[in-house]
Amino acid sequence: MTKYLSKPACLAGFEHINRYWDHAHATWVAKLLPGEYYVTTQANEAVATTLGSCVSACIRDKVTGIGGMNHFMLPIKAEYASDTWMNSATRYGSYAMEHLINQILKNGGERKNLEVKLAGGGKVITTMSDIGARNSEFVLEYLHIERITVEAQDLGDIYPRKIMYYPASGRLRVKRLRALHNETVFEREHAYQRQLDSQPDSGEIELF
Repeated sequence: MTKYLSKPACLAGFEHINRYWDHAHATWVAKLLPGEYYVTTQANEAVATTLGSCVSACIRDKVTGIGGMNHFMLPIKAEYASDTWMNSATRYGSYAMEHLINQILKNGGERKNLEVKLAGGGKVITTMSDIGARNSEFVLEYLHIERITVEAQDLGDIYPRKIMYYPASGRLRVKRLRALHNETVFEREHAYQRQLDSQPDSGEIELF
């Protein structure tokens, strides 16, 4: 039987994130919901989430092991509305990326050492527009502009994904789920999408 390790301290500002002991993998895990992100400096902690059309960026300083993950999507209205709304939608994604990166740098990471792995963006409902593809395109373009190299990616296709990321080692585990058998994923993402679409079309965006 694997020894139960005491719960590691979390960084200030992340007290609301659900963390639990994973017996199967013998590690503490921070579980993300849509719109959340988490950064850890602990060697014995992983970050996990389940993705449909949302995308997660897993980022760490490959020298210190400080890192974390986000879970985000862009507002769907951006496909149909004005250029102003398109710019606002892009700010949502930029917010998710910048806050994750800035927290890593704030806690001792260095930009030159950043390592990124991506997952998600599936077209999990075939009758809907491909929101996942737009989320994937955004994050790849964002990292290209920021000149941050993507080390690995598992984006697109039709599958929801359960992922677990270990910042200390950089290991990313991805499990593809049966496309139509995880209604909880759809329900959470739809609720998140409604929240995003109800935000005012302005530069003053508050997320998370």
